[in-house]
Amino acid sequence: MIRFLKDWKALLALVVLLTVVSLAVLAPAIVKHPPNQMRTERMLSPRAEWWFGTDIWGRDVFSRICYGGRTSLLAGVLTASAALLIGGILGMSCGMRAGRLWDTIVMRLMDVLLSFPTMVLAVLAVAFVGNSLPVLIAVIAAMEVPQFARIAYNSTRAVKELDFVLADRAIGASTVRIAMRDIVPAIFAPLVVQFSLSAGHAILVEAGLSFVGLGPAPPTVSWGQMIRQAIDYLSLGWLPILWPSLFISLTILALNVLGDVLRDNLDPTLRTRA
Repeated sequence: MIRFLKDWKALLALVVLLTVVSLAVLAPAIVKHPPNQMRTERMLSPRAEWWFGTDIWGRDVFSRICYGGRTSLLAGVLTASAALLIGGILGMSCGMRAGRLWDTIVMRLMDVLLSFPTMVLAVLAVAFVGNSLPVLIAVIAAMEVPQFARIAYNSTRAVKELDFVLADRAIGASTVRIAMRDIVPAIFAPLVVQFSLSAGHAILVEAGLSFVGLGPAPPTVSWGQMIRQAIDYLSLGWLPILWPSLFISLTILALNVLGDVLRDNLDPTLRTRA
């Protein structure tokens, strides 16, 4: 933790992420105007009343950024959490019993899913199932599960042959005890890194789906939806498209930086080299 706090990149990324989260959580208390309320003050530049200006329909861009952050962050965090839980358990269970027919079939299926572009699968799934936010989160989470499963599988196979795991097995420790006491702490670091990457990737996928019209439908606000609506009026002003693009970029960059720093601090081999 001390090394983490001394890293200026980690602190900067943490400040950015906390700022974005605070704007999303405190949106009802800090915004001056409802996000979907239309007015005659259209395409205004930033000023005291309109911090980020207004869009082509006179809606407060700052308000829409705050409420859109709720949708995008919720999609990122819930997607990564579900994928971590399902993929981690699946990969670890297969890794501890590697060599059996069922485990081989499961991991080959994960490899097949990894070979397809996430966005293509997400577009197909959402087009057939629906584009509500819960469905969107479930679809993107399913696309992220193979990443966690493969990492957990490979890490578990490497760890389960180490001396401390063999010693626990020799004294008769149960499989559950070995998994919770030995395997999980050992594979935690790469899964944390993948969590940060998957959260950022989920935000990007949600934005991409919203951009092509397959994201959450209005009145739900999302950053990708804001970009899609603003791009048709780019000739009238570029600020309505700048703000959501900037927040998407900064959020994903902060998540990736935090993931790298956590990896460097949690991985004992990297700590030893440092």
